[in-house]
Amino acid sequence: MTAFEPPPPDAAHRAEYDAVVLAGGAARRLGGADKPGLRVGGRALLDRVLAACADAHTTVVVADPRPTARPVIWAREDPPGGGPLAALGAGLRHTTADQVLVLSADLPFLTGATVRRLLTALRVSGADGVLLTDADGRDQPLVAAYRASALRRELTAFTHVHGSLTGLPLRRLTAALGLARVPDPVASFDCDTWDDIATARSRIREHGHVLDEWISAVKDELGIDLDVDTGVLLDLARDAAHGVARPAAPLTTFLVGYAAAQAGSGPEAVAEASRKAAALALRWAEEDTAAGKPDVAPDATPDTRPDAG
Repeated sequence: MTAFEPPPPDAAHRAEYDAVVLAGGAARRLGGADKPGLRVGGRALLDRVLAACADAHTTVVVADPRPTARPVIWAREDPPGGGPLAALGAGLRHTTADQVLVLSADLPFLTGATVRRLLTALRVSGADGVLLTDADGRDQPLVAAYRASALRRELTAFTHVHGSLTGLPLRRLTAALGLARVPDPVASFDCDTWDDIATARSRIREHGHVLDEWISAVKDELGIDLDVDTGVLLDLARDAAHGVARPAAPLTTFLVGYAAAQAGSGPEAVAEASRKAAALALRWAEEDTAAGKPDVAPDATPDTRPDAG
């Protein structure tokens, strides 16, 4: 198996795509738990996946409707529980884009960057689809981007031969398609067991991930779609804490956010407000360093008058 290594995504030429998320499985290895609703890093697994494909033209979730962090189209295979191929067919009927992202609802580490990587690979490879492979090199057909025409062609053929898609395994589809593969042991990680859930929750809290995960979770919770330089805010918080007082850090970053909102929001407004507040914190710290020294310029001429105090 030869892995395909796509070039970096080019936002100016990014193709429009639709997303189909399969979220109606029985979760037998989880004892029938509501897997899409299980939380990792404070967010439901389904919401994490929906955040990764937030720029899809149309997002279809194949499952019974439930509250989600953003609006989606709901679909269901007939009869329910007909398996992933039947669910894919039900979701595909609501799509119109030439490229379709197909995802399971249990991918805690899927990101928008991985989605763009798959779509770019599909665009330049000429394959029917591009899927991720996991840490063991196994295909993950539910973390993949496909050409809609290829999916419709094969699903129509299966329906003609078998009468319906109910009960047909997903490997029938992947065997019939020309596929390229992108190795990604992290983004392809899915949660089939309680041990998987525990592993995902532990990894989210690792030092290298926890801050980005927390910021993403807060933005989702507050309905904020804003990319800012968190390093700038952290530097500001450090300067305020050290140069003024420790409680100044959270209060200052709050005020920066408020000022940015008043100025029309946007990353530029946040950066400008942070710059001003950081400069103020440094001036404050400089005054503290100079405390106790006479407020006289170093080269000032001493007053030698007889009555000089």
